[in-house]
Amino acid sequence: MKPLLITNARLLDPASGLDATGSILLQDGRIASLKGAPAEGAETLDAAGACLCPGLVDMRASIGEPGGEHRETIASAAQAAAAGGITTLALLPDTQPALDDPALVEFVIRRGEATGSLTLLPFAAATKHCAGKELSEFGLLREAGAVGFSDGGRAIGNARTMRLALSYARTFGAMVVQHPEEPSLAGTGSATEGELATRLGLPGIPAAAEAILVARDIALARLTSGHVHFGHVSTGAALELIRAAKAEGLHVTCDTAPPYFDLNETAIGDYRTYAKLSPPLRREADRQAVVAALADGTIDAIASDHQPRDADDKRLPFAQAEAGGVGLATLLGITLARVHGEDLKLLDALALLTSRPARLLGLDSGRLAEGAPADLCLFWLDRGWQVKAGTLPGKAQNSPFDGRALEGKVMATFKAGRRVFS
Repeated sequence: MKPLLITNARLLDPASGLDATGSILLQDGRIASLKGAPAEGAETLDAAGACLCPGLVDMRASIGEPGGEHRETIASAAQAAAAGGITTLALLPDTQPALDDPALVEFVIRRGEATGSLTLLPFAAATKHCAGKELSEFGLLREAGAVGFSDGGRAIGNARTMRLALSYARTFGAMVVQHPEEPSLAGTGSATEGELATRLGLPGIPAAAEAILVARDIALARLTSGHVHFGHVSTGAALELIRAAKAEGLHVTCDTAPPYFDLNETAIGDYRTYAKLSPPLRREADRQAVVAALADGTIDAIASDHQPRDADDKRLPFAQAEAGGVGLATLLGITLARVHGEDLKLLDALALLTSRPARLLGLDSGRLAEGAPADLCLFWLDRGWQVKAGTLPGKAQNSPFDGRALEGKVMATFKAGRRVFS
């Protein structure tokens, strides 16, 4: 592959604070120079002033394969990820079968490599079959390439099981990713408990279900010195607990997802199943609390929370419809909406999508530096587009942002120096 020189780009590196117009040379799958040095036989790409940042690192997403290929395959997810500027994706293990076997972990890694555009980093199942009972073989799974342990979209509800998971994961230098929702309180609810759910006649999930499990697991992190990471945090009460735990010096981290800082519970409208998510969309005060926690650093990363569903999953009465929404292609655009709204600075927003999740996952990517992987996202900061189900890249189309107008569009994505989307 020929070297590639990208010129006239706004270089953005959250890890170093770089924000300057310049050129970058890609060679042998790595960043060879940030000084615009020419290379013999290099191709040249004029970025025309577009922004160039590290490829996005999505630290928590679901894909149908294995077992749910009718919803999405690894190949179709890779297509959507490339269109969204994502070059690395950490995959949740609650597939069919669950990723509780080293051979399955290795399979997923190889399937990611085969796409040529996406590094797949699987979380292994914390418990066998993600059933919340018997712990998986942490050592063997870690050796096979698991970046951490989780039961995906199912909370590890038993406190003793979670205590053991945190202890064993610490032994192998790994985190446990928790779905923060107390199962017995959540029950079969489908919307946040309150006036709106009552008016629509929907079974409610109290917002306190999130804070209760967060409080319990913070106590267990204190007890075990383990690393607990809370996924898609969506309430102000839970964020206050996480903020206090961090101040105490506990190994507690968290992420959120775009729906929880861009939408509130009113988005379910008249039983709009595309907006049925897990956890459910919250009240406006909680959305504002999530935005504040992004700005003050309490939240460590923004993940897509990508959950593909097919038409039959969503064309049901709201209470019976499957929860979940796609988010790969819209991850950058929705995050940039907070920059345009002046809630976040551009470098801070990009850090939540690149260097900070990369650091959590122990990766060398997520930065613009000589010798770093040439995984890059080139995007127009102010170019507008509209999210429209049926036209999104990839197989699944169940976007909670259907109809949303955005500013910030990916122009090209590079994996190991090779253009994989344009």
